[in-house]
Amino acid sequence: MKKALIVMTFSALAAGCADNSIPKAQLPELDTSNPLLADWNTPYQTPPFSKIELKDYEPAFDAAIACSRAEIEAIVRNPAKPTFGNTIVALERHGELLDRIAGIFFNLLEADTSDEMQQIAERVQPRLTELSNDISLNPELFARVKAVYDNPGHLRKEDKKLLEDTYKGFARSGAALSDADKELYRRYTTELSGLTLQFGQNALAATNAFTIHITDPKQVAELPEFVREGMAADAAARGRKGWTVTLQAPSYVPFLTYSSNRALKEKLWRASNSRALGGEFDNTEIVKKIAALRLKIANLLGYKCYADYVLEERMAENTGTVDSFLQELLSRTKEYADADYRMVADYAARQGFEGDLMPWDWAYYSEKYKDETYALSDEVVKPYFQLENVRKGVFLLANKLYGLNFTPNPAIDVYHPDVTAYDVTDEKGRFMAVLYLDFFPRESKRSGAWMTEFRGAKIVDGVETRPLVSLVMNFTKPTATTPSLLTFDEVETFLHEFGHSLHGMLGEGKYASQTGTSVYRDFVELPSQIMENWATEKEFLDLWAVHYKTGEPMPAEIVDRIVAAQNYLAAYANVRQLSFGFTDMAWHTLTEPYEGDVEAFERQSMAPAQVLPAVEGTAMATAFGHIFSGGYAAGYYGYKWAEVLEADAFSLFKQKGIFNREVAGAFRENILSKGGTEHPMELYVRFRGHKPRTEALIEKMGLGK
Repeated sequence: MKKALIVMTFSALAAGCADNSIPKAQLPELDTSNPLLADWNTPYQTPPFSKIELKDYEPAFDAAIACSRAEIEAIVRNPAKPTFGNTIVALERHGELLDRIAGIFFNLLEADTSDEMQQIAERVQPRLTELSNDISLNPELFARVKAVYDNPGHLRKEDKKLLEDTYKGFARSGAALSDADKELYRRYTTELSGLTLQFGQNALAATNAFTIHITDPKQVAELPEFVREGMAADAAARGRKGWTVTLQAPSYVPFLTYSSNRALKEKLWRASNSRALGGEFDNTEIVKKIAALRLKIANLLGYKCYADYVLEERMAENTGTVDSFLQELLSRTKEYADADYRMVADYAARQGFEGDLMPWDWAYYSEKYKDETYALSDEVVKPYFQLENVRKGVFLLANKLYGLNFTPNPAIDVYHPDVTAYDVTDEKGRFMAVLYLDFFPRESKRSGAWMTEFRGAKIVDGVETRPLVSLVMNFTKPTATTPSLLTFDEVETFLHEFGHSLHGMLGEGKYASQTGTSVYRDFVELPSQIMENWATEKEFLDLWAVHYKTGEPMPAEIVDRIVAAQNYLAAYANVRQLSFGFTDMAWHTLTEPYEGDVEAFERQSMAPAQVLPAVEGTAMATAFGHIFSGGYAAGYYGYKWAEVLEADAFSLFKQKGIFNREVAGAFRENILSKGGTEHPMELYVRFRGHKPRTEALIEKMGLGK
């Protein structure tokens, strides 16, 4: 095997300032025949995905963990007095190899997983948790950090923020605990990391395990052609004749929307809303264990509940603010949400429907009512939303606002044939990022849509590294006869996730931990949610929305209907999101472990925001990945928080023009490029001129007029 001896060397941060230089670390030999450990002679040092095999991951992780430990040891054993450079910056830069490997592995674990990959994750995760704890609980290392924190000297704003973040990171990770409590912290965090991983695997397995197979043509005859074609393709992929419905959104949502078969829809809805609620992939005990462990960790660190711990580092700052925020929005919109339900239920009754309108009936009748009222069904708009055209429209918007250009680069290796990579440059030709687009569902990909990074932006010794950003979606796949045609909701989803990607691609700064989307969770959704506004702007749609067969522009009357319908069921959608925030906060404001029934807990926590009838035998908690395996624990309120921000922010675009470069430039300068280098409220006020107003969201939804 080819080996290479690597010695880590960093130049001093300032000439002649030896005490401030990053200490050298004697690193172990690396097996550079492993592509994860070798130098990458690729465009922009992008990952050589086609060369990476599953067998490469574990030895690469082990080697990178050893390198990280050596780098930490060099910082701790440095005889020089602790300084910002030799301690804080050294900590920021350590673990680069591990970050590179983890960035690939854990992103692909979500986007293109396998049983073997999940087994690797189960073995690797405890080692990573152990390393994290060994660093954060190292008393000598914390002593050096604290010494710099207590005597920082003169630092620039960006450096001061890094110092504060580093110190808080140690304190909030148990560095100040007693030795006995440190051992408890290790035990709790190790167990928690394993449980959150298992939760996600169970939810994915439960999603993939359920299908409904239809062989009777009469049961699908009423469905739009695009729905039938998708179902036939799903059946064919499983080696079956007929039509298959799955719990993946591009299959599940259209069937509920267009089928009049209540029995099949109830079966489908119940399956989706009881994923991992008992059965082979049961998450009920895992949910309670995760909540209990988070409470134990919070208590150990001196907090009454986990929400108090989390919210200390959020714009909202504390539990009371979040509770008041959710309650205020609920009190101002619940009556309108109930009115939305009555409106659709009354419409269904006029169509001959009898009894209570149940959740599995909702999509069908709300879509029919929308079509009758606005003549705006998915069938009407989808022909104008061919995926390739939507992509062109989104890229055009980024060009008009920020001068960005997107060029496909076939020389960049991708991790799946569905993925396309783009060079992203600004109007002056500066390379800004690589953008990977991964559009379609597959069994190896979890549900939903998200933006992630294989690498963030940073500057080391004057050399800039630009980000590698990935957008992962689950849009309707093309069939043999029809291209991928998006629903209006999918267009909004594309814009939303693209907003996250802009946050990543336009990030500027020295430190990777502060650039791009490395911001408070209740601020991170502002760049994404503001982008959704353009989906209902006629001036934007007129530029690119054409019929996929004829090339004719979307007729003005359809565009007008889209604009008119933008607040259809807005109150209902708002209260539905609030219900998710309420149940999230209920789990994470517990002050005692919960031993009861998960379904009953959820029903009680969501009751104030319940609009549709509650259904026995269902619960979303057991598949609620955002809060039980993602990063939104005690943070789901952030979506509504960010809606207030974006409604207030977008009003400035409405005032001065939706393509106004002055406003866009200010948004880029103060929001997108700054990342976490400053407190988000300072950044927002600098952009908008005032603090966000809740009234802006109420006005945007058209309520109370």
